[in-house]
Amino acid sequence: MSTSPDQSALKFKLCVFMFLQYFIWGAWYVSMGPYLAVTLKFEGAQIGLAYGAFAIGAMISPFLVGLIADRYFASEKILAVLGLAGGVVLCLIPRCTTFSSFYPMLILYCALYVPTLALGNSLSLSHLSNPKVDFPRVKMLSAVGWIAGLFGLGLIASAESPVQFYLAGGASIVFGLFSLALPHTPPRKTGANVSLGEILGLDALALLRKPSFAIFILCMFLICIPLYFYFVNLGVYLSELKWTNMLEKTSLAQVSDVIFFLLLPLFLRRFGYKITIFLGIACWVARYFALGYSADGGAAQTALIFTAILLHGACYDFLFIAGQLYVDEEANARIRGAAQGLIAFILWGVGAFVGTLLAGQVLAQHALKTPTVAGIAHDWKAIWLTPAWGALAVLVIFVIFFRNPGRKADEAAGS
Repeated sequence: MSTSPDQSALKFKLCVFMFLQYFIWGAWYVSMGPYLAVTLKFEGAQIGLAYGAFAIGAMISPFLVGLIADRYFASEKILAVLGLAGGVVLCLIPRCTTFSSFYPMLILYCALYVPTLALGNSLSLSHLSNPKVDFPRVKMLSAVGWIAGLFGLGLIASAESPVQFYLAGGASIVFGLFSLALPHTPPRKTGANVSLGEILGLDALALLRKPSFAIFILCMFLICIPLYFYFVNLGVYLSELKWTNMLEKTSLAQVSDVIFFLLLPLFLRRFGYKITIFLGIACWVARYFALGYSADGGAAQTALIFTAILLHGACYDFLFIAGQLYVDEEANARIRGAAQGLIAFILWGVGAFVGTLLAGQVLAQHALKTPTVAGIAHDWKAIWLTPAWGALAVLVIFVIFFRNPGRKADEAAGS
């Protein structure tokens, strides 16, 4: 099928947008753990809380989007304001060297950044002529942006350096300015007949009346609890193992991300949502068991860790990108933004808050009284097997209760 010039230009702009958006995130999110543990000497529970700041931002996001963006302002303008303001806050974060000052500043930043995720997805899905095919391809540039953020930091500083926040802050300002070049996307919820529930995005809750959608949301929440053990603890784990070039090596996760972005439309067309999402959850199970047995894996340790890293594409794309497409399929045009806000609230909000909090607590509970001769300070096998069994339980629930939507979704994915 031929692509119109307008759609080609749109896809290019959205690709740049996704690249910048995830460059910002990649430049600080992975490296923040080592920075807090090594440079600022924060405790495990404090590191978990710091990663939970992202979740708090996600819980604020639907109200910000519902009360302001969806009601009064075009999406591209609110994206510009959030990007510029977020860049300023990021550049102030290195001044905060105590937990009492760092934590609220990070929450403020996350409250500015997280809304851009749902807004960017909603804007893209609104303008792409064939979102089931084109959205994964556009979203693929988010993985490239994440890799660039990791490599960019690795080229100029270490993971323990506060430079990560200056790098992300500069990128956020560029992101904000570029957002003004996105297609005009006026607010949908204007007019005298808009209820308070619609403004807050509560109309998307009507989707929960569908049993399969309710099961999907429940599984998204439950999988987020073990999921965030990876993001909170991997940097600390690899630092204790004294991995060199850690940021560059972990960026292989985004290389696999690019591959599975390309495969996603094929899997949705061939297998539908249930099997595709099942594979995504199953890969999380395999990832954590690989990490768990890497802790005492001897000669196989490095191979097991790289296996866990390279599973990222299937873990993320087959679960979260497929999930966002499923939500978009189930929602009508009027509640599309609210529905994307709902999934963001679950993935990056409540689920992330519980997951990061538990990940930090488990990290603290399994701290060794005396580090080993090799410098290992935690019982990593016990830490990693905790989310492995949790993810396996979610997989069982999903297989038993989730049902595929109608053929419309599968046909759209292959059109």
